[in-house]
Amino acid sequence: MKIKISGVGSYIPELSVDNTDFGKHVFLNEDGSPFGYPNDVVIEKFKSITGIQKRRYASEDQCSSDLAFLASQKAIEDAKIDPETIDYIIFAHNFGDVKHGTTQSDMIPSLATRVKHLLKIENPKCIAYDILFGCPGWIEGVLQANAYIKSGMAKRCLVIGSETLSRVVDPHDRDSMIYSDGAGATIVEASDDETGMLAYENATYAIEEAKYLFFGKSYNPELTEDVRYIKMYGRKIYEFALSKVPAAMKSCLDKSGLGIDDVKKILIHQANEKMDEAIIHRFYRLYGKSVPKDIMPMSIHELGNSSVATVPTLLDLLIQGKIENQEIQKGDVIIFASVGAGMNINAFVYRY
Repeated sequence: MKIKISGVGSYIPELSVDNTDFGKHVFLNEDGSPFGYPNDVVIEKFKSITGIQKRRYASEDQCSSDLAFLASQKAIEDAKIDPETIDYIIFAHNFGDVKHGTTQSDMIPSLATRVKHLLKIENPKCIAYDILFGCPGWIEGVLQANAYIKSGMAKRCLVIGSETLSRVVDPHDRDSMIYSDGAGATIVEASDDETGMLAYENATYAIEEAKYLFFGKSYNPELTEDVRYIKMYGRKIYEFALSKVPAAMKSCLDKSGLGIDDVKKILIHQANEKMDEAIIHRFYRLYGKSVPKDIMPMSIHELGNSSVATVPTLLDLLIQGKIENQEIQKGDVIIFASVGAGMNINAFVYRY
């Protein structure tokens, strides 16, 4: 028995923020000193590295659980199921619900419970819980759903990835331009046909790598140290990702029994365009192959990095035919992969 994704939905906030909107920000170095060049140079360098031109932010009246609810409604409708038949709601996020204008995280009750409440699911045997696994959280949620279903503990799960990173960024840190908001949700259930998950791989590296992403003070020394923001060591993450992710993807593909030429699409966490491209090139190099054209759909240019939401949102857009020059056909083999805070990596091979 395998597990398959029978329904997909996403919610992409309406507010689009262009790179030029950061033109008047006061960006500072880590020590609080000003940059030696103007913001238009900062923004152009940022775009050339990350590929990000725009990103989406949630409206002031929305929190992460609200976005997740809207994405979940669409996934349930797409799967054509009764929500009362869902056995588990697995909600991947990093910072809980953060209201507009604050940086305080709210996770009581769990965001999964909030989504269950909004969906009006009465069944007490529908278990709702959150997972914190960095950007690979949605993929890890799918792997947990796989374990529940194969063990007989569940028949159907709702797996969500949602985040409002715009609420936890330091406006004086140029990395703040990377992050965005969004939600993706999937219905995962047993599959008795040719479709579904074929193999998976996951790992946590926590000796030297544990704090590559962390919560730290603002680069503006005039702001209180008691307020913390998402921070990262970008170069270390880049080197880690190139070292570990291609090998994990290869291990996963090899376990599936398929070859590199069988792969039709790779849906990778939308973290950084250059990093993602480098990961894919290194992955194909492990097989002595060149990267095929259009193998890697991208959404980061218009949507930014919404952490746990990037992969399920990308899947939804791909299925809907909303990514230019990209399509997916029945029977296509897809590799899903991600890397993020922890430091965690994971991947799974899937026949659509």
